[in-house]
Amino acid sequence: MAINICLFEDEQLPSLHPLTLTRPADDLRTGILTIREKWELDLEPASTARLLRTHLTDLFPAGSLREDMPCLWINARYLPSGPLLAQVRDLSIGSALKKGDTVIAAKMEYETTEAQLEAGEIDFSGLMVVETEQSFLSIDHLWDLLDYNGDQIRVDLGRLPEPLKKNITVSEDAVMEHREQIFIDEGAMIEPGAVIIAEKGPVYIGIGATVEAGSLIRGPAAICEGATIKMGAKIYGGTTVGPVCKVGGEVNGCIFHSYSNKAHDGFAGDSLFGQWCNLGADTNTSNLKNNYSPVRITDWENRQEIDTGRQFLGTIMGDHSKTAINTQLNTGTVCGVSCNIFSADFPPKFIPSFSWVGSNVIQPYQFDKAVETMKTMMARRDVELLKPYEEMMRYIYDREQE
Repeated sequence: MAINICLFEDEQLPSLHPLTLTRPADDLRTGILTIREKWELDLEPASTARLLRTHLTDLFPAGSLREDMPCLWINARYLPSGPLLAQVRDLSIGSALKKGDTVIAAKMEYETTEAQLEAGEIDFSGLMVVETEQSFLSIDHLWDLLDYNGDQIRVDLGRLPEPLKKNITVSEDAVMEHREQIFIDEGAMIEPGAVIIAEKGPVYIGIGATVEAGSLIRGPAAICEGATIKMGAKIYGGTTVGPVCKVGGEVNGCIFHSYSNKAHDGFAGDSLFGQWCNLGADTNTSNLKNNYSPVRITDWENRQEIDTGRQFLGTIMGDHSKTAINTQLNTGTVCGVSCNIFSADFPPKFIPSFSWVGSNVIQPYQFDKAVETMKTMMARRDVELLKPYEEMMRYIYDREQE
């Protein structure tokens, strides 16, 4: 049955900041694909829409709905899986799938959905409730993206079409162990001396990606479209290098969303980086405390420390944040949007958006100067900073100054 899908965010959204300050929750990446892309490939809807927060409406496409078919609302924190897809497909019109107080999915007539989209809010209260006892994969905290990443690389390979293997360049001097688990897409290049080992999980090299000479990659790993692995890099399992990122040095269990750079030596472990981040040479992220106790981080919403329950957790960094050379980031560092970190010591573990951080002193990053830096960095990748993007950043800046 053909259907529309519409993605929505719930009250858990603040737990996904700072990465969701600048993107819808469905735009988060784990594995090879974003959450939205996973749902679209699994359900093959006639159309996709999303309910956007006000400051994102002019920047991200809201999508549209086909008038002749119902709409399936999907909680953007949830990842599609076999059991969840089965329950979602079984929903009747006018019903909502819930676990406890959380709405996971709901099915409505087109007219009802269109009215709620026009109002800019959703109301599931009048729907028949279908309770589920099953636990499905959901992103309750940002580090869940890291927990799922290795398995999601495997699952996403099943969603994607077979790589075309056209116009690929693989050096005779490259070493590839377990070739049946190495997937190289159109236009990719593997240079001499690169070593790819897929014994413990698959390795995906996306369209137009480059693995430079002497790089070491151990699966499961995803090097997405247009990304570059720099010479001599060491990429361990559970890592995703998103589209148009450039990554070198030593990386273990990290996700780079897109257009972010870690081009030089230095260690990044169990960390999340948004879009347009840049780590200066020899930047290191600690991902394990000296006493091996669970990592605590600062909650973005209430600014109180919480126990993650994880022994390994490095840095969570929002879009457009940057570090200077030799920066040391402590275990469980949370860094907001558009921060400039150049402290000679460990900077604070919590860095608000639009911060200028030097010698452990945090000062506001002047908005106009921050935007000029954004424009310059984006122009290097032939991307124009459009007015809606600047207005989104202004909104985030203003909220931080309140």
